[in-house]
Amino acid sequence: MAKEVVLSGIRPTGFLHLGNYFGAMRNYVRMQDEYNCYFFVANWHSLTTHPDTKTLQQSVYRVAAENIACGLDPEKIALYVQSDVPEIAELYLYLNMLAYKGELEKTASFKEKVRLNPENVNAGLLTYPVLMASDILIHRAVKVPVGKDQEQHLEMARNFAQRFNYRYGNVFPEPYAFNYGGELIKILSLDGNGKMSKSENQMATLYLADDDDSIKKKIMKAKTDGGPAEPNSVMPDYIKNIFTLMQQVSTPDTVKKFEEDFNNSSTGNIIIRYGDMKKQLAEDMIAFIKPIREKAADLQNNKELLLKIIKQGADKARASANETIQLVRKAVLG
Repeated sequence: MAKEVVLSGIRPTGFLHLGNYFGAMRNYVRMQDEYNCYFFVANWHSLTTHPDTKTLQQSVYRVAAENIACGLDPEKIALYVQSDVPEIAELYLYLNMLAYKGELEKTASFKEKVRLNPENVNAGLLTYPVLMASDILIHRAVKVPVGKDQEQHLEMARNFAQRFNYRYGNVFPEPYAFNYGGELIKILSLDGNGKMSKSENQMATLYLADDDDSIKKKIMKAKTDGGPAEPNSVMPDYIKNIFTLMQQVSTPDTVKKFEEDFNNSSTGNIIIRYGDMKKQLAEDMIAFIKPIREKAADLQNNKELLLKIIKQGADKARASANETIQLVRKAVLG
């Protein structure tokens, strides 16, 4: 029986961070043995914010290297660059005919981008969800390992698939978020202001390329408070985030110790020592990030091997994309 198809991608603007890893990349690694996986670097998507294209290509190589450093095996998956698969752009054209201005303007990501850059409200920004849907549907993927912030886009991809199938005939399966049980993990910034970012709020974001000193400094500056007012208090988001990070990289016993300290603390009897907790978290985070950082650096220094991997992935992706686009052309154009 054919394996189910998995698809996910990441923009090459900025540096990959822990939110990327725990929101999606960790799932990539687990999925590669069980599914037919297509993972890509979304360089077309990055053009909506007008990056410096001189450095964009280097960013593409770095993101590809970091994906492999996180545990992806190029022999098991297709790891490719979005622009190397032109069939995606053709499907984007067809799906744009099924997307409506009103629904696109309501997406949370579009509204946020408009708020941050009101002078750069371009058509590519507005139709970002359509291109994302094209990325997914070109391989007729059914499982998409994404973070919480992308769930709305994924719902729109399902809508576009439904509309296409209704109008032209049944071509696309409907894609769904996948995350090996439990809720999707959302990693907040260390200062408690929103999520970690590849390009913004850099001192409150832990990057996979950070050196040991940077990791320690950022974690020690993470937002905390004077401790809970009563036992078993509800954790503020910024405290919960420190525990979430610790749950990902520290031993269960370590996590349990600090959870018990928090739950047994109250005004006048503060047992939890956030300074000690952050020191332990920094030590464990350094041990987690260091091998990823070093392997990614080695790959970037071996450009010939990296280009070979990207070309191999593009060949696999184009073979799959061509099958789909032939079905689409027949359905739409006859």
